[in-house]
Amino acid sequence: MEGTAILSNFDKYTTFSYGGKTLTFRTCNGLEHYTKVLLWDKGYLEVMAKYKHCDEEIEEYIDLIPVLEGLYMDKDQFLNPIKEVKIKNA
Repeated sequence: MEGTAILSNFDKYTTFSYGGKTLTFRTCNGLEHYTKVLLWDKGYLEVMAKYKHCDEEIEEYIDLIPVLEGLYMDKDQFLNPIKEVKIKNA
């Protein structure tokens, strides 16, 4: 779907995919999976996540700007076309 990015995780990593590119970065060891996207704001995500050590979901924050800058990617070119983020559980 045009304008839709995918957030997922596997092992100790989170992935964010859009436009044929996938950003992969380290996350907490206890993360089981993301459950819901609460907010997408041009590189900033608020999500709900399920962790092994907790029965209830926890609100998490992901800032993609530092990841993109660390990869020397044009953040505006990558982020501006994204209208929504959906979760794909691995």
